[in-house]
Amino acid sequence: MAEDIAAPRIRPRTSRRSRAGATIADVASEAGVSLMTVSRVMNGTAKVRDETRERVEAAIKALNYSPSAAARNLAAASEIRIGLLYSNPSAGYLNEFLVGSLDQANRSNVQLVVQLCDVEETRAGIVQRLVEDGVDGMILPPPLCDAAEIHEVLREAEVPAVVVASGRPPAFFSSVNIDDRAAAAAMTRHLLALGHRRIGFIAGNPDQTASALRLQGFREALGEAGLAADPALEVEGLFTYRSGITAAQALLGRAERPSAIFASNDDMAAAAISVAHRMGLAVPRDLTVVGFDDAPQATTTWPELTTIRQPIADMSRAAMGQLVEDIRTRRAGGPFTPTNMQMAYELVRRESDGTLPS
Repeated sequence: MAEDIAAPRIRPRTSRRSRAGATIADVASEAGVSLMTVSRVMNGTAKVRDETRERVEAAIKALNYSPSAAARNLAAASEIRIGLLYSNPSAGYLNEFLVGSLDQANRSNVQLVVQLCDVEETRAGIVQRLVEDGVDGMILPPPLCDAAEIHEVLREAEVPAVVVASGRPPAFFSSVNIDDRAAAAAMTRHLLALGHRRIGFIAGNPDQTASALRLQGFREALGEAGLAADPALEVEGLFTYRSGITAAQALLGRAERPSAIFASNDDMAAAAISVAHRMGLAVPRDLTVVGFDDAPQATTTWPELTTIRQPIADMSRAAMGQLVEDIRTRRAGGPFTPTNMQMAYELVRRESDGTLPS
């Protein structure tokens, strides 16, 4: 993350002396950094280069500046209340997200308010109540990352938010995501390299922007291989296990079934494996199944899933750290510029994929 670092001031050693009444501005001046960088070092809300951290810590020591005073002067993190809304049908995804959020909230010393928001008609009202109760910012994981009515309430109230895993994050909020299109294309190329040509695709919830990007990546990789997308092999799901059952039954019930199924998340991939077992198909001997997310479900399914690892917990940690920084920037009267952090994905190969059956 970029740091707002001023050129260090050089002064004779003899002029550096401790002052009992030193201020945070004195620390910033002594270290040659901005007030916000001092805040980051003191509260651990964002990554700071080692040499910068050492300069700030040296200035604090030289000036006898109290970290507790710094916390008070910066409207300490303990005074920050962040709302985390959730409405994800995947328990595995949600658990990973909460682990990361709670961990970073503890590190940043902020109060985290976790709120279920699963009824579309009441979403705006719930968010409005949280705003009126004094939350300083919101974290919106999927599917709420794409909920326009929530975005509008927060924008009108001028409450900062970070949207996580949105395919098209709004320009007025910070965001954390991965390249869903590229990740889906990478997995499709992997299946093609194994010899598969009839590949079934279980799409995600059409209300989530990431779903369209994953389908786009799948189709692009097929096109690269000179294959046309077959609408009969593309079935819509809802990112739920039950929807994965229905989609897999549709794909495997065809007269000419696919040799591989790529599901848009691990819950639906696990459901596809279950359907295959019921039909007497061995995975991966008779059918390859791969997923997306690398949620805990990926390693509790038999066989364990080959999948795209989306660093869910790390993404939620990054979102929390970014939101705390956004809030402090606003409190300090600094200019607010939304940022987008795109994190790396990884194709994790386990036991559910194999070469095209002869």
